[in-house]
Amino acid sequence: MIYPFLPVFGRGLGVELSTMSQAVALRSATGALGPFLASVADTRGRKLGMLLGLALFIAATGLVIFSPTFPIFVASLVLTLLGYFAFNPSMQAYLGDRVPYQRRGLALALPELGWSLSLIIGVPLAGLLIARYGWRAPFSVLAGLAGLAIILIALILPRDAARPASQPGLWRMFGLVIAYVPALAGLLMGMLSGMANELVVLVFGVWLENSFGLKIAALGSAAALVGCAELGGELFSAGLVDRIGKARAVGAGLVLNSLAAVALAVIGTSLFGALAGLFLFFLSFEFVMVSSIPMMSEILPQARATVMACFVAVISLGRAMGDILSPHLYALGQRQTHFSGLLAISAGVALLNLLALLALRSLSLSIPDHS
Repeated sequence: MIYPFLPVFGRGLGVELSTMSQAVALRSATGALGPFLASVADTRGRKLGMLLGLALFIAATGLVIFSPTFPIFVASLVLTLLGYFAFNPSMQAYLGDRVPYQRRGLALALPELGWSLSLIIGVPLAGLLIARYGWRAPFSVLAGLAGLAIILIALILPRDAARPASQPGLWRMFGLVIAYVPALAGLLMGMLSGMANELVVLVFGVWLENSFGLKIAALGSAAALVGCAELGGELFSAGLVDRIGKARAVGAGLVLNSLAAVALAVIGTSLFGALAGLFLFFLSFEFVMVSSIPMMSEILPQARATVMACFVAVISLGRAMGDILSPHLYALGQRQTHFSGLLAISAGVALLNLLALLALRSLSLSIPDHS
């Protein structure tokens, strides 16, 4: 909900958009700490990693509820991301341990539906809560939902099997990842594609508000449309990635994402065209991300959670760089009479995706693209 309501949160906290973008960039940059948390799942167990992530998320939302200041809001953003880094790789490793690679594309795509459903259902509800009760209102609801999730996981998931005494430690896990070229190529691909996506994500709420005068409720509806696009990307990945091959699916998605970014700049002069372009852009990006997950989960099985955490961490690092670059690209484009802000953004997306394709090619040459 941070992105579509970025101007709203900024006004509530009394800070400018540029300051908010720096806060989001700092949040993304803390992704570098993610592997340290997610390695808990490799060294201490998957269930503990998931519970740790949810506990951090509850702490993050509680901070904003009780102390709604800008520094506390930034701290909450950071803690929220760290909670995500503890939870998500642990969950993915849990499924990776139990589902054969030939079927893992479907198994790992299904939990990703949470992203799209949160946009389709959660963000519009958050918009209604903000409009009626103020910008802090959604945080209490999120804390309650996370509390329910932590109870369910604690009760339902089985205990982790005892780890062998010879289990590699934290630094050994990192060493395995850093020393393996295919893993590094996959991480580079994730960083570049995450940066490309963030160029659009950071400014789309501001762009829709400035260009078409959308208000809070309408911004929530626009976010729901993005959620529908992500749902489409997740469903396409669930149905196709195991059939056509993981690397092939990721490559096709990167090409489509670049084309969608160019289309967004061309047809985004009307509200319908803007929403259609955003739909295609987020659908193709989600297809890339969801198709990447099973591929990355098999690169180094003995350090699966650490690889997945590093993958999410470099995507977050790419997003941090995108958060810094995006406002400057957008402003540069707006200053040029022959060059729109969105056209500058789309050019950046296309370039970054091209570099991601080159990294993917290096990865696919090193490992077979078997289904």
